[in-house]
Amino acid sequence: MTRPIHIIGGGMAGCEAAWQAASLGAQVILHEMRPERGTHAHQTDGLAELVCSNSFRSDDHETNAVGLLHHEMRQANSIIMATADKHSLPAGGALAVDRDGFSQAITATLAAHPNVTLERSEVQGLPPAEWENVIIATGPLTSPSLAEAIAARTGAESLAFFDAIAPIIHADSVDLSKAWYQSRYDKGETEADRTAYLNCPLTREQYEGFIDALLAAPKTEFKDWEKDTPYFEGCLPIEVMAERGRETLRFGPLKPVGLTNAHQPDIKAYAVVQLRRENALGTLMNLVGFQTKMKHSAQVEVLRTIPGLEKAEFARLGGIHRNTFINSPELLDGSMRLKAEPRLRFAGQITGVEGYVESASMGLLAGRFAAAEALGFTQAPPPADTSHGALLNHISGGAEADLFQPMNANFGLFPPLTDDVRKGRRGKKDRQRAYTDRAKTSWAAWLSAQEMAA
Repeated sequence: MTRPIHIIGGGMAGCEAAWQAASLGAQVILHEMRPERGTHAHQTDGLAELVCSNSFRSDDHETNAVGLLHHEMRQANSIIMATADKHSLPAGGALAVDRDGFSQAITATLAAHPNVTLERSEVQGLPPAEWENVIIATGPLTSPSLAEAIAARTGAESLAFFDAIAPIIHADSVDLSKAWYQSRYDKGETEADRTAYLNCPLTREQYEGFIDALLAAPKTEFKDWEKDTPYFEGCLPIEVMAERGRETLRFGPLKPVGLTNAHQPDIKAYAVVQLRRENALGTLMNLVGFQTKMKHSAQVEVLRTIPGLEKAEFARLGGIHRNTFINSPELLDGSMRLKAEPRLRFAGQITGVEGYVESASMGLLAGRFAAAEALGFTQAPPPADTSHGALLNHISGGAEADLFQPMNANFGLFPPLTDDVRKGRRGKKDRQRAYTDRAKTSWAAWLSAQEMAA
């Protein structure tokens, strides 16, 4: 019998890694510290709990790098994508999920797998030396003792940034005489998709008043040791965006384009706040892009200045947490092993990818690499022209270590198209389809080769 793979962390990456390795026939011990030790962001002890948004972002696999990542994961028998599809909610062209149903299903599926053992306890410090095949997938909320041990082992301080959480509102507390249901540009194939978002319009005067209140509101104060920690640019608190310029939010989460006020179709809103369905029942709505570090009492006061939310009832208020990641391009090899100690692999957000799907995709690769090592077959890395391969290349040497920052999946990480492929593809969408067509062919060939090797 082969020695087990130890996976530390039951988030998106850890769960996907466990599933991939177990499905290939390896024995897996999945270590999750909750409920023995909680965090300031998690609400439950469920595996793969979504602590921020419930959106996996674009599901467009033809012209979007994140949607392409969805496609590749589905082709690779991903537990995260299969479960997300079963618990999906209307969200226009995006993939959003019922977070409770999603987490409960992941937990039940892994607990029932004969090759998976779930250990509910904290791994303090580096894993014991006798654990020969380890994946560290502890994500942005790595326990202090493990984070300190990793920093000490790598010979450098771990990088860190702040990540913020958006509030969730009870849908029946939104004033539908002011708000209306519509997805931007009416995206979606079904009526449910085309009406997946609630929209609250603001006039210029209302928008200016909102900005004033936002800037004046009391904010969470950081501890001294946190004050130099930067934000991740892709998930900025709304007040930080507002500090960069009064119009910044109008060109970000409050942009009014692609929407027509059902109550006043002839009047163009100056800004629009969108709420996205949070659960299958449609009883909860997530304020899109409204990550915030305002104190809780201020959140209630400020957000109720938005038309339609004057009597909003909050199921969860926003928050902010410190996120930790390693300098992967300097520290990891091409199969995600720590160069200084190859028995240790890293996966998920701690590697410097940003986003649920990106984190899970790195878990998918780490699980396959670890299973190949345990079972004695060769697992080549995916081609760099796939979405998985592009992310892997970025964290394992493609990025400049001195400038390394968390990264989402995007076509800028892909090898450029050759001149013969670019020829005749004049528009942006055409070029994006060229990237995805090339990636799908490469990904299918890679999966086929790995199935034969296993």
